[in-house]
Amino acid sequence: MNPLRYLGDYAAHPDPLTAACNRIALLVASNQPFYPLYLWWIVGGDWRVACWTFLSTPFFAAVPAMARRNALAGRAMLPLTGIANGILSAKAFGEASDVELFLIPCGLIACLAFRRHEWRIGAVLLAVTVLVGLLHGHYGTPLGRFDASEYAHFLRLNATSVVALSAVILWTLSRARAPSAPR
Repeated sequence: MNPLRYLGDYAAHPDPLTAACNRIALLVASNQPFYPLYLWWIVGGDWRVACWTFLSTPFFAAVPAMARRNALAGRAMLPLTGIANGILSAKAFGEASDVELFLIPCGLIACLAFRRHEWRIGAVLLAVTVLVGLLHGHYGTPLGRFDASEYAHFLRLNATSVVALSAVILWTLSRARAPSAPR
C-alpha cells in the first residue's frame, strides 16, 4: 500500500472536524523529527535537547486512533498534546526560546475544533492553554544552554513556524466547519 494513501486512510473520519484534527495531528507528528535538524541548522547551541520533544510525537500520531474510538476525545487530545509539548519544550529550551508561542495554535484548535453544543470542552481547553501561558517565568533552569544570539534565532524559527501552523489550522478547520463540508 502507498504510504501516503495509508496516512490518508488513517486520518479519515466521517466527521469533517475530526478528520481535520487528525490531519493536523499527523502534520505535526511528521514534522517533529525535523525540529532538531532545524535547531542544529538555524539556532545552533545545545540543539540535541530538542530530542525531548519526541516524547509527544506518539501522542500526536495517536490522535486519529483515539478519534476512531471517540471523535470528541480525539479532537480534545490534539490541543492537550500540543499544550504538554509546549510545557516540555519550554523546560528543555528555556522561556527565552519563545517556544511558548506554540500555545497560539493550541488556542486556535480549542476555539475551532468544537461545535456549539461542545463549547464547554473548547472553553476548558482554551482556559488550560491560557493558564499554561501564565507559567512563563516558572519553568526553572532550562535543560539546554543557548546564548542571546541563539535565542534570537529561536524566536525567528518559532515565530515563523507558529504563523505557518496557525495558517494551516485556520484553513483546515475553517473548511471543515463550512456548511458545505462533507459529512
